[in-house]
Amino acid sequence: MQNQEILNIIENLKGRRGYEEKKASKLGFSSLYAYFEDKIVKEKQAIEDQKKDLEEIKSDTKPENKEKKSCGCC
Repeated sequence: MQNQEILNIIENLKGRRGYEEKKASKLGFSSLYAYFEDKIVKEKQAIEDQKKDLEEIKSDTKPENKEKKSCGCC
């Protein structure tokens, strides 16, 4: 079963198709479809990693009761 999203990307390449085919073969992919499939999977993984990082940052930066420290000159 082929992913319709990948097929649409390949159809819309037009003048860049040759460039993308060379790039895919240079990176060791057997077809343009396999190249774009891998590219989409990596993008989705990067988005998930960013979400996890943001959640960790939000949980680490909970406001705590901190007293204001003065510099002594004020």
